[in-house]
Amino acid sequence: MGAEVFDSVAGEGPDVVLLHGLFGMGNNLGALSRALQEHYRVHSLDLPNHGRSAWTDSMDLAALADAVSRWMEHRKLEMAHFVGHSLGGKVAMQLALDQPYRVDALVVADIAPVTYPPHHDAVFAALAAVDRAACRSRNEAAALMAEHLQEDAVIQFLLLSLSRDSEGVFRWRFNYPVLRDCYTQVRAGVPAQMPFTGRTLFIKGGASDYILPEHETAIRERFPQAEISELPGAGHWLHAEQPARFNALVKQFLDG
Repeated sequence: MGAEVFDSVAGEGPDVVLLHGLFGMGNNLGALSRALQEHYRVHSLDLPNHGRSAWTDSMDLAALADAVSRWMEHRKLEMAHFVGHSLGGKVAMQLALDQPYRVDALVVADIAPVTYPPHHDAVFAALAAVDRAACRSRNEAAALMAEHLQEDAVIQFLLLSLSRDSEGVFRWRFNYPVLRDCYTQVRAGVPAQMPFTGRTLFIKGGASDYILPEHETAIRERFPQAEISELPGAGHWLHAEQPARFNALVKQFLDG
């Protein structure tokens, strides 16, 4: 699958791989890419079943991490720094634990290696409504999603993953049926195994509940060198809400 993972590359220097969250795509971390590419070669990936990458019949964290590893083989990358947000953070953690020789420094943005309760029911209802309606305008899709979602920021984020098909109908770039059917697998915890002893930074949004004090034990068991930093006032999409502070924190850590 390595050759079927879509990527874009910018900059020169040590390699940094950016991994986006659920329902996203590589350019979601575009501001971070631009902040790093003066000193790093930045690879922005679309994870399998997202963006312009290949679709598969099933999906879990181990398979996603393996797809990233195969992509590294295809690109002849032995090792890289990794920055992952949300689902991308879980994939990066899984890769670091499964194949630590692939990961130099690891940055995990607002996610812990734990199983989360389901909390995307409204999102899946909105996606299904758009999928059924065969929308011919983004405004039509946005109106349908607004019947299920209260936050306009979430609607605008999801609209980024709509594209027209050959008949002019807007379709999801991501593999909606597989994301729906494999949701339990992707919200699962990252299994505890031989810990990753490399440099690791967890960045928590101060207004987010994705990294809580009770998650620290699971973090330390798997990543004993982990630093945990907080961006006060930031929610789960901390890289979009406070880009300057987030980007500076990541760059400072990678610069080491």
